[in-house]
Amino acid sequence: MFDKLSERLSEIFRQLGGKGRLDEQSIREGLREVRLALLEADVNFKVVKDFTEKAQTACLGLEVGKGFTPAQRIVQVVNEELTAMLGGASQELHLEGKGPHAVMLVGLQGSGKTTSAAKLARWLQERRRRPYLVPADVYRPAAIEQLTALAGKLGLPCFASSQAMNPLEIARAAKAAAKENGCDVLLLDTAGRLHIDQPLMSELAGIKQAVSPVEILFVADAMTGQEAVTVAEAFDRQLGLTGVILTKMDGDARGGAALSIKAVTGKNVKFVGVGEKISDLEVFYPDRIAGRILGMGDMLTLMEKTQDSIAGDEAEELAGKLRKAEFDLEDFRAQLRRMKKLGPLEGLLKLIPGFGELRRKLGESPAPEKELLRTEAIINSMTQEERRNPKLINGRRKLRIAGGSGTSVAQVNHMLKQFEGMRGMMRDMLGGKRTGGGGPLSGLGLGGKMGTGFPGPGGLALPPGADGVGTAHAKGGLSKNARKKKKQLRKAGKKRKK
Repeated sequence: MFDKLSERLSEIFRQLGGKGRLDEQSIREGLREVRLALLEADVNFKVVKDFTEKAQTACLGLEVGKGFTPAQRIVQVVNEELTAMLGGASQELHLEGKGPHAVMLVGLQGSGKTTSAAKLARWLQERRRRPYLVPADVYRPAAIEQLTALAGKLGLPCFASSQAMNPLEIARAAKAAAKENGCDVLLLDTAGRLHIDQPLMSELAGIKQAVSPVEILFVADAMTGQEAVTVAEAFDRQLGLTGVILTKMDGDARGGAALSIKAVTGKNVKFVGVGEKISDLEVFYPDRIAGRILGMGDMLTLMEKTQDSIAGDEAEELAGKLRKAEFDLEDFRAQLRRMKKLGPLEGLLKLIPGFGELRRKLGESPAPEKELLRTEAIINSMTQEERRNPKLINGRRKLRIAGGSGTSVAQVNHMLKQFEGMRGMMRDMLGGKRTGGGGPLSGLGLGGKMGTGFPGPGGLALPPGADGVGTAHAKGGLSKNARKKKKQLRKAGKKRKK
């Protein structure tokens, strides 16, 4: 969502970095460009004005310490102000004391309340809470059936609502049922409504009075931009919101709502929906989002994603196989499939500091997902015996594998060669023989040196070239000794010619 804004800000800071020293005029001009970039991203103009004034005051009074350039200090100031604008610190749900605690989800029609209710239920379930889902939307056809089906997938209890029931009646009965079922969180999926529809807004006020919710979360579609902020203000005046859930943050909208909503409404964004799966809900961390926007990456989120994807005993088993040189193509395929569950690889790679800048310098490169699909297709075209013992793969077998996977023999050779190199490197690292050489992915379980893969705490290894830039590095990726030897041979050849 913030790609265009991130690119624009990166360009502004590159221009500032090219100046030997920064005077007041340069700072004003730089922040003017930042202001225009934020306005283009659909951020509320009052928020932008306040932001640039604070940033300018801080920049003009800053002292540049040793080891920092003036441009780097300006980036630091902008990062701090951006984090403050987004809310400062993350805020989760207030669920202290004895339950069941009622949580109301409110908002416009089509904003994603029902799906968000299921996502939030799963998030609570992972934290050893026992949520109770309540379909209180009796107006939208199949809304009750949708939430009931999602509750069934999660294995969670769901109140048996019907369209003949009154939402107020559903809320009261559900609270009693949640207590009987031993549930500690009551999640109410209310019907979508316009903030100007007074009868329906009064209905929400009645539900609030009936269940005394600890949280009233406004579910906003991030794609609607500033309109989402305006509607959130109206809901807050009538209900007293405690927070916001922004949905469709994986879309290509400009992101103005996410950047403005806290400053305008005073309510923190607590969660963001980053995909269509029930697992695609993340806690909103203002400092991490600011880092992503400024191209600093988000290593903490990346580590959480990788570590959550594999159990500790699985990681130990994998490490044992690597030490004994038993890591085969079947294990490798399992890692590829696990990686897919983390979400789009392009999105994961954006969390790596400096990756956007690296991609810009290298220009167009193969899409990471295509590299993954090709690698998996080649492995799938092998027999189980070949996957377990790649040394069996001779010329005839390579021809068959290439035909079955829709690739060439050269591509099969390339994959096998890089797999062997990656396996050796991973084994050496676990055995303590290798002391360095990790790239931006090393130690995170998402690969290491470009074009290779390292294991890490997450237990995942990125296949060769799947970072989208590995191919560019693999072509000239000779070691220092190999380059030296090649140079010596070239000189010897020239002497013989003379």
